[in-house]
Amino acid sequence: MQAAYITLSILIVIASILLTIVVLLQNSKGGGLAANFATGNQTFGVRQTADFLEKATWTLAISIFVLCIAATFVIPQRSSRHSNIKNQIEQTVPVEGVPEIPMTTPIETE
Repeated sequence: MQAAYITLSILIVIASILLTIVVLLQNSKGGGLAANFATGNQTFGVRQTADFLEKATWTLAISIFVLCIAATFVIPQRSSRHSNIKNQIEQTVPVEGVPEIPMTTPIETE
């Protein structure tokens, strides 16, 4: 189970990095980084490149969403160590010489 969780986590990180790169490559109103790749735009055509980048953006975003949902189902379960520590705390004996703090508020008398 832990290997599946680690694998999904690595895939989420890789998809996130790729999504960042694809978004930066898209042609914005100001030109964006896609303007620097003019030779690629001439080869494939501006519209085909924009369509590819848009489809890649949606595909990566959906894949990150699905991978995150899948990762929640394979999260390793916590060990019983947490409950073991809680039991040890509850079973401790108060140290001699240390006053115990009352849990209730004292009633004021007039």
